[in-house]
Amino acid sequence: MEFLIQECFNQTINKLIRKTNTKSILLAISGGQDSYCLIKLIENLKTNYQINSQKVKTEYIYIDHQWKIDSKNQVKHIINYIKSIQENLKVYQIQNLCVAENKCRQFRYHTIIQHAIKYKHQIILTAHTSTDKTETFFQNLIRGTSIEGFNSLILQRKLNKNLYIVRPLINISRENIYWICKKFFLPIWSDVTNYNYSIERNRIRNEMIPYLKKYFHKDIENRIEHFLKTYYYDNEYIKQCILKLYLNSIHPKYIALNYKKLQKQNFGIQVKTIQFFSFHNFYIFFNEQKLTKILEIINKPRRNVYIQYKNLKFSTSNYWIYIRLSNK
Repeated sequence: MEFLIQECFNQTINKLIRKTNTKSILLAISGGQDSYCLIKLIENLKTNYQINSQKVKTEYIYIDHQWKIDSKNQVKHIINYIKSIQENLKVYQIQNLCVAENKCRQFRYHTIIQHAIKYKHQIILTAHTSTDKTETFFQNLIRGTSIEGFNSLILQRKLNKNLYIVRPLINISRENIYWICKKFFLPIWSDVTNYNYSIERNRIRNEMIPYLKKYFHKDIENRIEHFLKTYYYDNEYIKQCILKLYLNSIHPKYIALNYKKLQKQNFGIQVKTIQFFSFHNFYIFFNEQKLTKILEIINKPRRNVYIQYKNLKFSTSNYWIYIRLSNK
């Protein structure tokens, strides 16, 4: 098992290094078993295997939310371990206590990405596993996600032209990760916050998924994995259709869409095209109420219709719906 996991890991990393001509990798870690397994695999790759015939630098980053009484001891533990393998570690501590799980996650990703950009890393590695993917699926489903949200955890994602985020353990279960940690006596830090049931993900992990396994299907995680794969390819096809429609509908000079071309499309395609249009030009997502009004203009056009959204003004003329900056 160890050999297969290491080989799969090596192929994933080396393939991406060849593709991007990477010289520097940033590894985002915590004190849990997934992170220590990631450290073990990357250090094995550097020591016992050849990383694509070139010298690739690695650096570790840890975000301390200071949730726990023993947070300082955990940071010391991680620092000592990274020193023992003679690697570099950057630690960021959050001064203002934040207990909202989603906000903490956003802040953590923002910090990691900004650090990667500042120090010119080309790949960010995280230690997400297939179990994380299942938990995230249920979490997003409960929140009422779209098809896009179902596949928020994938193997790799291009953040910009020079930076990728990669999850090389995403197809490995937490049970197999635990086996590797036990075999190599990796110094896992027991995180008591994993048993805090006020955190939504912990309830999903420790109560919901075991319940589904016991009373519905013991192989529920693999079933969800198959479901997510199918929806991933469906979603990729939908995104290609939206991009083609968007490029064929935009005005050659102004920030505008030809709503006659959108009228011919399915309602779901219209919604996603408008969202893509707004995000591409202004980095905003419309709420449901505002989006409904815009779609009414598209499907039931009237002369001289105006809609105000923050500092943006929507108006129609001929077959076009324009967006202009408002002085208000």
